[in-house]
Amino acid sequence: MIDPTGDRQAHAARLRITLAAIAPGTMLREGLERILRGRTGALIVIGHDRQIDAISTGGFNLNVPFTATGLRELAKMDGAIIIDADTNRIMRAAVHLMPDAAIHTDESGTRHRTADRVARQTGLPVISVSASMHTIALYLEDTRHVLEAAAAILGHANQALATLERYKSRLDEVSDALSALEIEDLVTVRDVAVVAQRLEMVSRIAREIDGYVLELGSDGRLLSLQLEELVSGVDAERALVIRDYLPTNNRNTTEDVLRSLADIPSVSLVDPGAVSAALRIGNDLTLDSALSPRGYRLLSRVPRLPATVVDRLVDHFGSLQKLLAANIDDLQAVEGVGDLRARGVREGLSRLAESSILERYV
Repeated sequence: MIDPTGDRQAHAARLRITLAAIAPGTMLREGLERILRGRTGALIVIGHDRQIDAISTGGFNLNVPFTATGLRELAKMDGAIIIDADTNRIMRAAVHLMPDAAIHTDESGTRHRTADRVARQTGLPVISVSASMHTIALYLEDTRHVLEAAAAILGHANQALATLERYKSRLDEVSDALSALEIEDLVTVRDVAVVAQRLEMVSRIAREIDGYVLELGSDGRLLSLQLEELVSGVDAERALVIRDYLPTNNRNTTEDVLRSLADIPSVSLVDPGAVSAALRIGNDLTLDSALSPRGYRLLSRVPRLPATVVDRLVDHFGSLQKLLAANIDDLQAVEGVGDLRARGVREGLSRLAESSILERYV
């Protein structure tokens, strides 16, 4: 049985690799920019195999080292340029490509139609440079991606970054509120769904910005640092929320739940019922039902506490409330928890409880 999710992920990974190969700072991108400035078009295939040879006629066999200036000069001739998959060598130039005319394409210009059909038929990335429209378009399988100038991408990225900052601030608020409710044993399905909802929103915006970072290449270093600072710990928090509340009788794994959350359409992500269903903890009719956390989230905030010890503590006590009620002797009964570590866990949980409740009511 074909896994459409796996196909989408594989395609997205290939697209990312290709975008990285043509990002600013690479020789290929420099060559493309030279072609644009020279106001000539180009058709470039990234990859050389039997499929390409089968639909190619004419041209010149070169097999020479790739240079930006060489690409620019070869683009002055009619026909396509074929480079190797690693973009290290120019294999052929002035090639006439003849893809299957029965392959559907919505493109209108000859060069763009050929690029689209070659990409669909061979699965190789194909770049079309339009002199008249002054654009660079990447074709990969059934995807067309127009490369924007670095200044335009930075504008989109900065706008997305500002949005991410607002969403992250709101995430911190609802996450702290959930911690206080967990300590007081007052958590409902809605409370967990709201936190998971914000985590998913932040993750989606972060992935969008990560795409901009990829396209910016060497120009995206500062943006990458800002993104990393904002979303540090978010992925771990998503997994901890799921582990805290996924019903014990449910056979789904954390990865299954994460995929379900990712599959929620953006318009439905604001619905706590849809999020709670993806989390396997409820639906629209059970949003006010009570839940009890296992304690993974709060234990992860105790300093110098290994993940293996966290797992043992949760397995031993079963719930956060029992952990909070445990004394040092109770904690020492867990494998790997000696006197020093037991005191650290006891003090760490007490501090977290005090600070969470103070933040909630002060």
